[in-house]
Formats: sequence, structure tokens, C-alpha cells
Amino acid sequence: MGGLFHNLRHPRRCYVVCAIPRSGSNLLTDGLHATRRAGRPKQFFLPKYESTYAAAHRLDVSDFAGYVRGIVAATATSNEVFGFKLMGWYLHEFLRRLRETRSFGDTRSSDLEMLLNAFPRLQFVQILRRNKLQQAISKARATQTGLWKIQAGNSASGEAEFDAELIARCLEDAKREETVWARFLDGICTQPFSVEYEELCHDYEGTIRSVLEFLEIQLPRRVRVEAPITVRQTDAASREWQERYLALPRAHQVVAS
Repeated sequence: MGGLFHNLRHPRRCYVVCAIPRSGSNLLTDGLHATRRAGRPKQFFLPKYESTYAAAHRLDVSDFAGYVRGIVAATATSNEVFGFKLMGWYLHEFLRRLRETRSFGDTRSSDLEMLLNAFPRLQFVQILRRNKLQQAISKARATQTGLWKIQAGNSASGEAEFDAELIARCLEDAKREETVWARFLDGICTQPFSVEYEELCHDYEGTIRSVLEFLEIQLPRRVRVEAPITVRQTDAASREWQERYLALPRAHQVVAS
């Protein structure tokens, strides 16, 4: 009876936003959240945030399987959609923790089977950024200032200064994390719905609506997608840093491919 009750309480569909830092994932997830029809796609499974979410929803973070089930039930929207975000750098740790619960599969279960047991009808949305150098510059600036999301109420805790070595490391990190996602998605034979950051900025409402269409989520008639609450970081300073980095001798650059 308990298993049947659990299945009845599960949302009809789940999705995960596959991201890496400074790919525009906040811009995307804020837009989806604001529709009130696409769940509340946050980083619920990043360990440093789990205690906050657990406290907010009266969950026991020490019981990871219970926490997973609880956060799904607590944050799904009224149309029974649950969304969450994962970064490539902690993807494998998340999968390991999920498997160790033994609640969503056994040693013979594939990663995809395990994920589908935890998140029924799971769909994959991936956000990527064409301009890898600007992505790295954005991460370098956020690392220095502590300001990862620019919106009302957030302020910098430090100053940003041009640092070619830091930018190069951020480029390498981005390549590594994109490879993590590519290998994982290939391994589970899944083609995600792809969102480009640049297109999201160019046509915000149209891009959000295309994701909703992929997820088979309908908005009520005459409902518009609201303007984003997250402000783009790219500005004159970012463009100056890009010019300075590209002006460096080739030997001092990581190629922004």
C-alpha cells in the first residue's frame, strides 16, 4: 500500500536542467519558475544547500532517499511538475549518493533506470553558451566578487581584477564539465533539449516557451513570460577583459573553442 501511495503522490513529470557555471542556468530556471507551471528548478541536491531546503520543508537531510522524495513532493507545482538543476562538477557525486540509498535501484540498475525511479518521466534540458571566453570571464568575475547571481538585494563581497590565469582555469573547467555532461548523456543514450544562452538572451519569452513545449507544459491563455529577474553580467568590463585576453601571446591563452 505504501508503494502505491508513493506513486500516486509523485508528479506526473520531472525534468533536470543540465548546466555548468555561468552558462545562463539562473536566467533559464528563473523564467521557468516564474511561470508557476514548471516546478521550482533549484539546486536541491547540492550538499551545501540541502540543509536549507530540508529546513524549509521540514525534511530530514540525513535520510537522502527520504529527502529526495520529500523535496519532489514539496516543490512540485500544482500541475505536478518537478524540476531541478544539476551542475556537471557534482553530477557523479549526486549519482553515487542516489545509488547508495538502495531505494531507487540496485547494483544492476543503470544510471538512467535509477534516475527514472527517483524522478518519474524525467526529461533532460541542457543549457550551453557559445561564447566560451565570455563564460569563463563571467565565472572569473563571480569567483572574485562572490556575486554569482545579479539581482535586487545581492551585492559584491570583493573587487574584480583582470587575471589571465584565472580566466584560463575557468575555460579549462568549462571544457571539463561540458565533457562530463556529454559523456553522461551519451552513456544513457539521451538527447537533451538544448538551450543556447545567447538565444535565451535574444528571445527570452520565445525560448522559455520552447522549453515548456518540449516539457509538454501548457500555460493558461494570455499568460506572458515575465521579464527576467536575473541581470546579465556581460558589460563593458567583460568586453574589455575579452579584448585583453585575446591580445595575450597565444602561449598564455587557453583556446576558447
